[in-house]
Amino acid sequence: MKYRTLGNDLEVSALGLGCMPMAGIGSAMYGTADVQESLATIDRAIELGVTFFDTAEVYGPHKNEELLARGIKDRRNRLIIATKFGFKFDENGFHGVDSTPANVRRACEGSLQRLGIDTIDLFYQHRVDPDVPITETVGEMGRLVEEGKVRFLGLSEAGVDTIMAAHKEHPITALQSEYSLWERGVEEEILPLCDKLDIGFVPYSPLGRGFLTGQIKSRDDLPEDDYRRRDPRYSEENFDQNLKMVEMVSTIAGAHGRSPAQIALAWLLAQGDNIVPIPGSKRRATLEDSMAAVDITLTSDELEALDKAAPVGGTAGKRYGDEMMKMVRL
Repeated sequence: MKYRTLGNDLEVSALGLGCMPMAGIGSAMYGTADVQESLATIDRAIELGVTFFDTAEVYGPHKNEELLARGIKDRRNRLIIATKFGFKFDENGFHGVDSTPANVRRACEGSLQRLGIDTIDLFYQHRVDPDVPITETVGEMGRLVEEGKVRFLGLSEAGVDTIMAAHKEHPITALQSEYSLWERGVEEEILPLCDKLDIGFVPYSPLGRGFLTGQIKSRDDLPEDDYRRRDPRYSEENFDQNLKMVEMVSTIAGAHGRSPAQIALAWLLAQGDNIVPIPGSKRRATLEDSMAAVDITLTSDELEALDKAAPVGGTAGKRYGDEMMKMVRL
């Protein structure tokens, strides 16, 4: 494994592990998960030198953090645990976003307890709350740092103005947002700003929700209840067009004797030393495949070919449905 630094001081493995598929999500996301295999995947990740583990209060809710706690118990040393807050929910479901100071503190205390740790290494606002000034939210997050309950602060899917205002209130160490060959919108303004402010960038869905693995040849490869059947980019009118970018990824993968997933991750790693993707996995086989990407160096010609095959704005369809799109880049 290789290592990188988020912000100025947070050293993590160059690839982290997105834990979301492991527990508490169900077949509506990426298919059901086997708890024992998920725990074995965490074990294997630690063996491979992965130190960066990503979860969230809302995954489950709560069940994902509880599973990760089982996986890291008695092995806290060197591990970097990231979790997120920002939604309001109860036994009747989800009720929008909530980044009030009171909810920030409630979420932190709950996550600490479920994760079985004394300090959250990286605490993200999961989605920006348009009804609460970001300075109020980050101000409370900063107080948690002062109290030793949190080490570093992060944002997710925030826009330029929000990032600048938040960073002025308290240093932001990492921004987590979608980024891959499939979704390159952050290259226009977000990544340059992160470079300017020394904010690390953590791409989620670095494999285009599985599309860039080359393993999904048609919509029929998805289970009937898989949420990706409702994803605009997986729709019947967009699917075949988006397969064209996968053809180039697969061609370069063949030249290296590697998997398409590894090439897609290697492309991301080549975009900057402050970029740390978090491919999600619930099985050891996919984990091992993804983590091998750290050893791949793409040539300038290969990087150019991938850029041309998947240009900014070139993917057919919006990355989310209308309601989810209202919650990004705020």
